[in-house]
Amino acid sequence: MAASMKTAHLKYENAPGPSVVLGCLLPAPWLGAAAGLLLAFGSADGLPSRFSPTVLAAVHLLALGMLVPVMLGALFQMMPVVAGVRIRGTAGLAPWVALTGGSTALALAGGFLAGRPLGFRVAIMLGAPFLSLVGLALLRAGARVVAVDATTRTLAGIGAALIATVTTGAALAGVLGGQWQLALGPLLQLHVAWGLVGWLATLATGVATTVVPMFWQTRRLPAGLERFLPWGIWLLLLGYSGAVIDLPQRAGAGAAPLLLLLGTLSAFGLGGMLRARRRHDPGWRLWAAACASALGAVALSLAAIALPTAVAIPWWIGCAVLVGCGVLPVTAMTGKIVPFLIWLHLRRRLPLPARIPAMQAMISPGQQRWQANLLLLAYVLLLALPLAPRWLAWPGGVLFAAANVWLGLQLLRAVRCFRHVMATGGLPPRHPDRREAGHSGHVGMP
Repeated sequence: MAASMKTAHLKYENAPGPSVVLGCLLPAPWLGAAAGLLLAFGSADGLPSRFSPTVLAAVHLLALGMLVPVMLGALFQMMPVVAGVRIRGTAGLAPWVALTGGSTALALAGGFLAGRPLGFRVAIMLGAPFLSLVGLALLRAGARVVAVDATTRTLAGIGAALIATVTTGAALAGVLGGQWQLALGPLLQLHVAWGLVGWLATLATGVATTVVPMFWQTRRLPAGLERFLPWGIWLLLLGYSGAVIDLPQRAGAGAAPLLLLLGTLSAFGLGGMLRARRRHDPGWRLWAAACASALGAVALSLAAIALPTAVAIPWWIGCAVLVGCGVLPVTAMTGKIVPFLIWLHLRRRLPLPARIPAMQAMISPGQQRWQANLLLLAYVLLLALPLAPRWLAWPGGVLFAAANVWLGLQLLRAVRCFRHVMATGGLPPRHPDRREAGHSGHVGMP
């Protein structure tokens, strides 16, 4: 582990205060729980069609309310630590990330469920200006990044993918809100492509090339394949976007090269996870399932190009990408980021000889393992939903909500531990004659 840390050249001294990141992460599981409850208790009419109001509302609660705040919080941490570049204005932006993402998601959900334009108009006013501003801040910081590997190259340009996702989403919301008239089909294809591939998949893949080998001791991707990240994905996505604008009915064939690249990355990622040394870690199974989900989503997308699309295939693709490639790795990484941030801040504020709790005492590995199992069970039920939509929506949604509530409670427990140690000035020494320096390395590493 120490060697991995050294290779990555992580600059922990640049890490922002814990409130910057925790403010983005702590509310996110509760919006994920809301998405699960909506699926469980909302109208089952139209399920599993991705255009049913319940599905559209749940998808945006999940994407905007849960995933976007966590991903932005992680970027606020990774830019200075991994790339050595601070994002200017973070202190002013971070407190509004979760609130803006959640309120925009709720406005969109209200628009889809009520079938009225007001929700879409409110969503544009709430989300588009702020998220575009965040994207510009990421791009400005990215211009100063020295891109030396797949992760830093991804961090350098990820702001553009966020802006593309926000722009196409705002254009769609304006059409649904009756504010302007544009071709709905191409806009939808562009928004989905840039949101799920340009933003979510690219960021997850780019970050994984550093954090997965570091935390789970896996082999890195082959050097030749890593060189395609992220620009290979974005250039192929730009080609697909041009095809969508020019010939939207035939754009599916233009996605094949992009899908083949994503499939190759997923296959190598899954192979690496299956040979990981730290398979006992609670987050390992979530990352392994995420790689398998990515591979499945690519295979289904390729099949959808060649074969008539059944109603279940878009559901399976969306579920595999949003839950499998989004919620699963985000949950795994949240369980790493939050306790480490708290440990790092406590070590700064309470220097030796004060004792601070180990990260495993903040969020129990046993609790993480059971929460991961519950999340995977909910994921399986959600994948099976097309077999019996009215019967499986309830247990799948309830278990998904319960898994996110469990995650939220774990994060709150970690914060409570942080506040207690800060208030008491550290833990009492176990042995008065034992030097704290002998323990610092043990409690400091994941």
